Parts: sequence; C-alpha cells; structure tokens
Amino acid sequence: MLAYPGFEPLDLVGPHCILSGLANTRVHLVWKTNDAITTEGRFSIVPTTSIAQCPRDLDVLFVPGGTWGTVAMMGDEEVLSFLADRGSRARFVTSVCTGSLILGSAGLLQGYEATSHWMFRDILPVFGAKPVEERVVQDRNRMTGGGVTSGVDFGLVLASNLRGREVAETMQLSNEYDPQPPFRAGSPTTADPAILSAVRERLDPTYRQMRKAADEAHSFGHLGSA
Repeated sequence: MLAYPGFEPLDLVGPHCILSGLANTRVHLVWKTNDAITTEGRFSIVPTTSIAQCPRDLDVLFVPGGTWGTVAMMGDEEVLSFLADRGSRARFVTSVCTGSLILGSAGLLQGYEATSHWMFRDILPVFGAKPVEERVVQDRNRMTGGGVTSGVDFGLVLASNLRGREVAETMQLSNEYDPQPPFRAGSPTTADPAILSAVRERLDPTYRQMRKAADEAHSFGHLGSA
C-alpha cells in the first residue's frame, strides 16, 4: 500500500482494516523513506518499508487517493517508476478514489475499465482507461474503488478475490459493515442540486490541477503498456 504525503487516510484505512484482518497476510505501508508522513487531514503515519526495500513480487499493489498529494504523485518519477515495476508483476493492481489517476499516470490502466471519485472520473480516458460509474470496478486484475468511503466495499471485494466469499463475508460481519447513511446525498444522482453545485465549485480547482497533471503525465510518456 503506497502511503504518500497528502493521501486521504480513509482511502487506505478502510482497505487496510479488511486486508490486515486476513490470516497469513503481511501488509506493507510503502514510501520513499521510513520517516513519518502527514496525510490529508494531518494524520501522521509511519511507513513500514521503503520503495527500495519493498518486495518485488506482490499479491496486491494498492494506491490511495487524495487532492494535492495525488497531484504531486502524478508527476513523481520515482513513484511512477516504482508502481510501473511492481504493477507489471502484481497479482492485483488496485486503487481507491483518485488513486486510479496515479495508476493511470504510471501507465497501468491503459485498456482497462476503472473508476475514481465522481468529480474526477472523466479524467481517466487521458490514460486510455474506460471510466465506469460503479462503487467498485474489476477488469481482469485491475480493481478500482470510487470515492473515499468506497474503500471498505473495495476491501471486501478484494478479500473475496483473494480468499473467497465466505472469508469476505466473515470480515464484513466482524467489522459490522452494514451501511445505513443518514442522508441520500452521497452521489451526484441523489444529492440536492444546490449541494452538488457547491461541491463541484469547491472541488473545481483540484479538478483543474489533476487534469493538468494527467495531460503532463501523458506528454512525458508515462503511459506505456502495462
């Protein structure tokens, strides 16, 4: 699991909660160094291994999303090279939220269906990916989750792929995952139009930065075949 400065904690914590609960599983939190990093929302997280020390052959490569942190990673040569290398051999190449834009910048979504946070999903075609409006999208060994809170859904689907449905359902019950949202505002299709407009306006500067980073990643030739 890539843990970079500025990532959205819930993107990673949801899947981590599910995956770390699987028997005989070792989860790596990977960054350039083992020094503590600050996430979006100012949580402090200590990586467990460095990019240089990360095992070459992984069952799962996972990338969380964020806002300014995602933009930075979309242009980080060291990170993109690491993802392209590990992604070429990983059993599953995965992300939640705007983490899919980082995968795309590393050339790992060319020709695959994928999803992202609803505000940024239409950037995916820049990377040769086909955007799909679903909570979790699996296309062969690529698995991507939608925005932020989809991480738990994503984690359960991934657990099912790794260990079978019974294990995934056991994890779901153990974590009492039985979502009953208090409001019907969690999707652009159900939110009040005024709220949708306000959120779009608030996220628009970030959208522009991510679109620019995507165009630059394409121009710099990161989008090779996976």
